[in-house]
Parts: sequence; structure tokens; C-alpha cells
Amino acid sequence: MHIKITAFGITRDIVGSHTVELELDKDASVNDLRTALGKAYPRLADLTSLAIAVNQEYAQNDIQLSENDEVVLIPPVSGG
Repeated sequence: MHIKITAFGITRDIVGSHTVELELDKDASVNDLRTALGKAYPRLADLTSLAIAVNQEYAQNDIQLSENDEVVLIPPVSGG
């Protein structure tokens, strides 16, 4: 399955683009996506946290993905 991912903040810098595309198995979950992202972009592991939103909702690792899902990488946020 073909997944299009939007990256913000430091994740955009790490992946080198605002959007990236990955091929995953047809029955892939958010956890499978995390694994694939870690292999493709090892520097993502350096982040203290990385949230993934699917269809505008924070997604748990066991959520199943579909090809038309809107997937967003949300980096750690800091500020004051």
C-alpha cells in the first residue's frame, strides 16, 4: 500500500521534504509505519517523542492504515 506522509518541524528537516511516500504491506499499522520510517530515516529515533496523526486524530500504534489515510508526523513541541 502506498502511504503519503506530511512532515512538520524537525521531522521535515530529517526526511528532507514536507511530504514523503512509503510503500507498506496492505495490512500495515501505525507501528509498522514507525518501523519503516525508522529504517528510512534513522535520525527520527533521536527525537524525544514523535506523534503520528491519522485522519486528523492522534493515532495509537495498533491503528490499521489505509491507502487514502492522511498521515502527519508531529514532532516534539517546546516553548514557553
